[in-house]
Amino acid sequence: MGTPELISPRSPRVIAARRLAKRNFRGKERRFIAEGPQAVREAVAHRSGGEPTLLELFTTVEAAERYADIVEAARATGARVHHASDAVLAEVSQTVTPQGLLGVCRFLDSPFEEILAARPRLVAVLAHVRDPGNAGTVLRCADAAGADAVVLTDASVDLYNPKAVRASVGSVFHLPVAVGVPVEDAVAGLKGAGLRVLAADGAGEDDLDAELDAGTMGGPTAWIFGNEAWGLPEETRALADAVVRVPIHGKAESLNLATAAAVCLYGSARAQRAAGGCRSVTSS
Repeated sequence: MGTPELISPRSPRVIAARRLAKRNFRGKERRFIAEGPQAVREAVAHRSGGEPTLLELFTTVEAAERYADIVEAARATGARVHHASDAVLAEVSQTVTPQGLLGVCRFLDSPFEEILAARPRLVAVLAHVRDPGNAGTVLRCADAAGADAVVLTDASVDLYNPKAVRASVGSVFHLPVAVGVPVEDAVAGLKGAGLRVLAADGAGEDDLDAELDAGTMGGPTAWIFGNEAWGLPEETRALADAVVRVPIHGKAESLNLATAAAVCLYGSARAQRAAGGCRSVTSS
């Protein structure tokens, strides 16, 4: 393990991995890149459609020694492990300072119908979210709050954008995510599955604190989050059961998308626990 086997950025395997930085190639190959030890560790443990999610692992010699447990676990899943030079990792990586581990993974999004069939109680819907860092961070917040699923509408950023995957810090592997769902279909499906649909908007008529105090947040809930710069369009707000604002008690002009999402999702999660609501997607 003292000498890297891949030393040329022009190697066919390196070129194939580098192409996954572009959305059209990701869609064609149905593969994406996960970088860093945390993301790769989660990819190793994840299975998609009954098959291991991790297909290939590129690692520097130093990283292979430092994260020997991850590398061996990757081998055990059947993934091909390539020891690569620093130059090769820098060529494939989408970060300024690569961490020495980079995985090629199969797509893992779930059909929207499967998410509904699992009877979710807390769902985050990303509508018109264009910034990949915001999308990944909201996904991470949803995971931390114990949400059952995330839905990215067809007007939102690609789930597999490298920045979105990095910003999720491994959470992309933790909960079901549906992609490319028209917002009208998402809202109709969630309402049909018994969820109350709330649109998060700074200009909302309803106040989150008032909703929580009134005890109306304990049931199955889906939150719609919009673009950070211009919020949700009127036609999307009109689809929701209520438009809810996070109260600003200080002098801040507003909250960023991820912070607002965290407040809303944790508020719902706490209300559901207080109401005795089961947080498991396998509940009956």
